[in-house]
This record gives sequence, structure tokens and C-alpha cells, in this order.
Amino acid sequence: MRRLVVPCLVAVLAVALVGLLIFGVLQTTDDSSIDQAIARGETPPATSVTLNTLDGDGTGSLAQYRGRLVVVNFFASWCAPCEQEAPLLNNVESMLQRQGGSVIGVAVDDTREDTSGFVSQHDLRFPIWRDVDRKMSRGFELKGLPETFVVNARGDIIALERQQITQNWVDTRLKPLIAAAE
Repeated sequence: MRRLVVPCLVAVLAVALVGLLIFGVLQTTDDSSIDQAIARGETPPATSVTLNTLDGDGTGSLAQYRGRLVVVNFFASWCAPCEQEAPLLNNVESMLQRQGGSVIGVAVDDTREDTSGFVSQHDLRFPIWRDVDRKMSRGFELKGLPETFVVNARGDIIALERQQITQNWVDTRLKPLIAAAE
């Protein structure tokens, strides 16, 4: 009987170890379905929910921007990389305005007062929406802050950056997309 217990125990432990290994590999993958679709050259549809504007006097949704190239930037006032990329987003807004596009800032996990202070401090000149219940964040499979998505005229995601954008990203990734949209 003892001769059977040891091999069975080893087999059970080996199966458990392989199962844990597979589980660990699956849990550490960083690609979401949006990331995978973009990597395959696909253009998944962007989530278009209606959010309140920062001033609370209106609402906005990506459906309002159909026919135009839009850069959607998720941020928060407490996010240091968000603060560092703010001036660059103003430059992107100026570039997009010339083609009829826009940057849309989406404040996540932030109070209205803190977001207003951030917008004022950085002189942000593009629409700011508040994603209080995280409907839009979930639709874009948000992993952290800041994150930026490029949405084409049809309302599809054509590029993304899951970290602070840089001038290099604007030059190598965004500018060609803007030129192609003209």
C-alpha cells in the first residue's frame, strides 16, 4: 500500500504544480483584448457612454465626435505622470484642432474640485469629462493612469498607450495617424 501512496502523491503534486504554473502564466499576462486586437491590426470599437462634463452643466460622449479623430486620455489630479504629460496633451489638442479633431480628458477616481484645480493649473484647453462610476474606464479596459487611446472617425480604437505619452510617441505613433486621417 505504501508503495502506491508515494507515487500517487508525487503525481498529484506534479499535476498541482503544473496547474499553478499555468495559472501563474495566465495571470501575469499584461495584454487585454483591446491590446491584443490592436497588436493584430484590428480596430475594436471604442466604448461610447455619456459622461458629465467637468463643470457639471452638460454631458459628452464619443458618439458626438464621430467623423473626427479623437485622443482620449484617462487621468487624475493625483497622478504624477498625468501632470508631466499635460503640456504635451495641450500641444496634441492644437494639432488635432487643425484637422477638426480633439483631445478628450477623462478624469477617473478624482473629485470635481481636484480635477478643476488640475485643469486650471495646467491650463488644459480640451473637454474634460468625469467618469465617476468608471463606465468608460471599464469599456477601455483601463489598467492604470495615465492611459491614452486614439479613436478614428468611425469610433474605433486604432492606437493606445498604457503609460504616460511622450513626444516620441506623438511623433512616431500619433502624427502618422493624424496624417492618414486627413
